Amino acid sequence: MSIKAEIMKSLKTEILTLKLKPGAILSETALSERFRISRTPLRDVLKQLSLESYIDIYPKKGNLVSFIDLESVEQMIYLRSVLEKEIIKALSAHLPLKGVHELREILDKQQAVIDEDEDSERFLGLDDAFHQSLFQLAGREFLWNLIQQTSVHYARYRRLHMLRKEKLVDIHNEHQTILEMMMHKELDQLDELIDHHLREDINSRYLQENFSEYIKA
Repeated sequence: MSIKAEIMKSLKTEILTLKLKPGAILSETALSERFRISRTPLRDVLKQLSLESYIDIYPKKGNLVSFIDLESVEQMIYLRSVLEKEIIKALSAHLPLKGVHELREILDKQQAVIDEDEDSERFLGLDDAFHQSLFQLAGREFLWNLIQQTSVHYARYRRLHMLRKEKLVDIHNEHQTILEMMMHKELDQLDELIDHHLREDINSRYLQENFSEYIKA
């Protein structure tokens, strides 16, 4: 991996995990000293981060970590909602036993995180694992990977909501219901469940009341 690729990966991770908060200034001088790289290749990295919506570059203010764009979040929720409804319907017709075991194992791990009161970061990874498995089992992993490439706003939005333990419990319960629906081919309430599972938080006041400084005006 080239030095520019390593820097890109490091900064992306820090932004997605909120180690670098929305609105934080990314000083070229500080970054150049930290990574021991000259300004020219560093600017290439920053330009690419800007193109992928991780940062915003302002002529006078400098480089700022992008604020969470709720319009982008809503668009991503819509996309996932449409795709996952169709994926779950398809899987309900032919869900392999191996897939059932795989999904149950992920659910067991989610429950363990809740019971042991572990960091929400671990649960977030298992939440991704559950939905990624659905895409993989349906032969749609390409679409999953495509979604991950454009989810900088959505990923941070989810991370903030998962700071609440009650949210983790709700997600786990809904994952269990999704699996049961597929196993028993009972899809009457599927659309309502997926809409609630993916869309509930977009209309809540939780982010505005607790993290308004992170939200794009």
